[in-house]
Amino acid sequence: MLTSKQRATLRGIASGYETILQVGKNGIGETLIQQVSDALRKRELIKLHVLENSELSAREAAEQLAEATESEVVQVIGSRFVLYKRNPKKPVIDLK
Repeated sequence: MLTSKQRATLRGIASGYETILQVGKNGIGETLIQQVSDALRKRELIKLHVLENSELSAREAAEQLAEATESEVVQVIGSRFVLYKRNPKKPVIDLK
């Protein structure tokens, strides 16, 4: 569980990040979950975008993906959201 200070730090870091994955009309499938999981393992912090033709809201997509990948929702703004999952072996982001 992230503290509010850690969440604020991650939001600041993510503000400079580009969106790397999108949730489209097909919603959240096994392929997207695997891609998100792989990206989180490598980067720890990723930004995603929910397309207009998706049946899910950004909040719904963020919560479903966070649950499926055992990550945490850092923030949801409009149609974009940020997920974080610490890599236990090779941490990239220091939150101390």
